[in-house]
Amino acid sequence: MGLKAFVGAMCALTVLAPLDAQASSPTLTRADNRDGQDLSGTWHYSVDPYRDGLAGFHRGAPGAGHRRYDDVDVDALTRAKPTALYEYDMDRAPTATLPQGWIGHDPTLRYYQGLMWYTRRFDTPALKPGQRAFLRFEAVNYTAKVFLNGKSVGEHEGGFTPFSLEVTDVVRASNNQLTVGVDSTPQADGVPPPVTDWENYGGITRPMRLVITPGTFIDEAWVRLTKDGKIAATVTLDGAQAANQEVHVRVAELGLDVTGRTDAKGVLNASAAAPKGLARWSPDRPKLYDVVVQAGEDRLTDRVGFRTIETKGSEILLNGKPIFLRGISVHEEEFGENPARTITEAGARALLAEVKDGLHGNFVRLAHYPHSEVTTRLADEMGLLVWSEIPVYWLVDFGNPRTLALARGMLADNIRRDRNRASIIMWSVANETPITDARNSFLYQLVDDVRALDDSRLVTAALLTDRKTVDGKALMGLNDPLADKLDVLSANTYNGWYSDDALDALSGIAWKATDKPMVFSEFGADALAGFSDPQLMRKFSEDYQRKYYEKTLAMARQISSLRGMSPWILKDFRAPRRQHPVYQQGWNRKGLVSPTGRRKPAFFVLQGFYKEKEAEK
Repeated sequence: MGLKAFVGAMCALTVLAPLDAQASSPTLTRADNRDGQDLSGTWHYSVDPYRDGLAGFHRGAPGAGHRRYDDVDVDALTRAKPTALYEYDMDRAPTATLPQGWIGHDPTLRYYQGLMWYTRRFDTPALKPGQRAFLRFEAVNYTAKVFLNGKSVGEHEGGFTPFSLEVTDVVRASNNQLTVGVDSTPQADGVPPPVTDWENYGGITRPMRLVITPGTFIDEAWVRLTKDGKIAATVTLDGAQAANQEVHVRVAELGLDVTGRTDAKGVLNASAAAPKGLARWSPDRPKLYDVVVQAGEDRLTDRVGFRTIETKGSEILLNGKPIFLRGISVHEEEFGENPARTITEAGARALLAEVKDGLHGNFVRLAHYPHSEVTTRLADEMGLLVWSEIPVYWLVDFGNPRTLALARGMLADNIRRDRNRASIIMWSVANETPITDARNSFLYQLVDDVRALDDSRLVTAALLTDRKTVDGKALMGLNDPLADKLDVLSANTYNGWYSDDALDALSGIAWKATDKPMVFSEFGADALAGFSDPQLMRKFSEDYQRKYYEKTLAMARQISSLRGMSPWILKDFRAPRRQHPVYQQGWNRKGLVSPTGRRKPAFFVLQGFYKEKEAEK
């Protein structure tokens, strides 16, 4: 049974299943830090637009000469048997350096949507008695079928969350053949839906690793500061000896040892009073502590910051003090004329430094899907508050149980991966979704899931705005029933770009007061870097974008409950929807910097506003 059919058959069960059933297992917290080996590097690839490697043209199973995952040396086999017919040879196919979207392999793959096969061979030391082996993929876009040594070891759907597959009984000491079939085709009942406003970037886009663990290992270790002043630890073990296991969570710098024994499910929940010398994490002082978790034979390390985040009335309180979120939105796309979603530490740092140091920001919205763990860990280190979201977006099939099951799984995987990141202060469950009963039910479930999985952070969603005319003047507001379920109200507003408002009229637009903190999750205007039109002030000119920011910020200054913003967007990004032959050419040009990092005039307008806000602290 294929992945889609399997998930569809299980929908009736998974929609109402407990949260533990919503995430892929295991989580393998800090997979990058565990024993094993990195599998990034040179891979062979083979395009398969008709999915020939999965089924024959009469709908039967693929023949031997078409199964790209078979554990066979095609050249050696055909030399020994010259009559054998093979229409592929993965060991001699073109090569690419992974992780990377396949747009970076070959310019002709620019708009390819379909199936691509990847193969590499590797050696690894033989497992010791009792050890276990897992293949860990940080992200494969969109669906993945994974084969090791000719055997299917698992499948995954969703392009932005990690998954792990146990291969203890399949991996061998030498010449392992790992093959991954990656299908980038978005599904009508998938998450995100087929129509988006960003580049799809099919491929293995984040690192992959063979992870070796003891028979019973630390799967998750969530360590945080609670609002009542305690260091709390939730540790989940995986394996035959997971129950009644002694666990220690140590922070040597603080002289802290939170200890206890796991319950029958292998879970420890324990806490201790926070030491008086604890330095709280903040953008001004992003202090991280080395945390060591010990359970039986396994030892896991992480770097964790401790802080609290909450709301009170219309205020957002970080460590008990009001804060204004000086932010911007960012897509997972590196600087350069030909990005391929190759997010290295250096690439992520370049993006985040433009926010922190260039704009004088303290906040970043990682849109419109979970970004790389490289990025969220750097946000911890650099001192940037983070909005993290899943791609529940536009045309999501809200009435479909399978779609809800996918969304819940992605949300759970995202939260479980990043619960130790002090930088993340908000989980977002949706972006720009039209109000219907089905949508409301869908998103209410996601909000409930967030609160069950993580009570230490805020919940939000980027909402569509409601516009009325009162006494001849425009009045903006948020007329969305989801607002009652959220901690922070977030508005995407484009008055003056997706409306006919004159720019000089923007500062006169009023906003209905809210009893919760509100942020502008998006506003923006396109500008082609270098195109100036000061006389006509046409859209797509830098002059228009600069004035748009000036007038929108003037409007923002008058909103009493506004507590932050993340304008759209830091950098121009690839967007196949955007095809104006002069100004867009397949790019969304709302960036404040060009694809190669040239700052547009509007960048300095926002920078000046944030300097003012920074001085108000």
